[in-house]
Amino acid sequence: MDFNYTEEQQMLRDSVGKYLEKNYDFDARQKIVRSHAPWSLDVWQQFAEMGLLALPFSQERGGLGGSVTDCVAFAELFGRHLVTEPFTHSVMLAGAALAAADGTDAQAWLDKLIAGEAVIAFAYEEGHGTPSLDLVNMTAQKSGERYVLFGEKRLVVAGGDAQALVVVARMGEGGAPALFLVEAGAEGIQTRGYPTIDGRSTANIRFDGVRAVLLTGADQQLDRILANAIIVQCAEAVGAMGALVTLTSEYAMTRKQFGMPIAGFQAVAHRLADMKIAYGKARATLIYTTALAESGASGPRDIAILKGQTGKLGRAIGEAAIQTHGGVGMTDELSVSHYHKHLLACDAMFGDHSYHFRKVGQG
Repeated sequence: MDFNYTEEQQMLRDSVGKYLEKNYDFDARQKIVRSHAPWSLDVWQQFAEMGLLALPFSQERGGLGGSVTDCVAFAELFGRHLVTEPFTHSVMLAGAALAAADGTDAQAWLDKLIAGEAVIAFAYEEGHGTPSLDLVNMTAQKSGERYVLFGEKRLVVAGGDAQALVVVARMGEGGAPALFLVEAGAEGIQTRGYPTIDGRSTANIRFDGVRAVLLTGADQQLDRILANAIIVQCAEAVGAMGALVTLTSEYAMTRKQFGMPIAGFQAVAHRLADMKIAYGKARATLIYTTALAESGASGPRDIAILKGQTGKLGRAIGEAAIQTHGGVGMTDELSVSHYHKHLLACDAMFGDHSYHFRKVGQG
């Protein structure tokens, strides 16, 4: 099993890294968030031109035939730059569901997503805070050749701004979970938008008899879709951890008290060492789990370990970074607090670290 990026993947990382360094520094990111725009349409279009939106999909579906490892390679950089564009939720979740489905409706919306002409949201969460399909209660009832949806989804990333939704619901009361396509603005949709703590656009969406198209075949791939999305989201979290370790180390070397850098004090030095060890553990777990997924050998326990580790270690790194920076680390003017909030948000989505560690123990 090879744990190194290929030459092509490293070139992709370099290309994405150079673009983000030039166009997506912390100040540029803050302008997007403070403008109350959900994300930058120009950046989303640039991602399309770079092929990032097409990368995970097969060439038969109009993509580039990339793998989850290809996406992890640049998702770390997304986390390092606190990218607000909904790549994981729109591409790795909604897009992957469309790519796994049959029918012209699915392909038409997938083409729009790949071209950067649309953002598609993935409506899954119902307020339980876990990725368990057993807790999906929303139902779909047959109405002619289509279906109608009843229920509510919460914390739908990009849900209030997307052009279409991929919705997880049960086929009738107590039926099996399935995926459905709904166009934004359809009759019977009620949307309440709000930002997450890390500045991303989300919404609670109520469906009251909303007409939907069944994405035939996508339900058979749902576990794999969720697993790959969690891996990519964890890659973003690891990227944010690495940025915090670098920022905190540099600050401790320049901030002086009693005539010497605070990095020279034993308590601070030990804290920095713990941060670096935690980051190393999280990144090693990410690379190992990604390699397992690439080879088809990953299972639910592997995904739970990765999600649990990145959630717990990310919180620890964020708290240590703020402690080292002192009061200024809590302010909006410094990027440290924003990295910490991003790590908290990543931990909460699809089950926090406590939930996943319990899964590991039960397994």
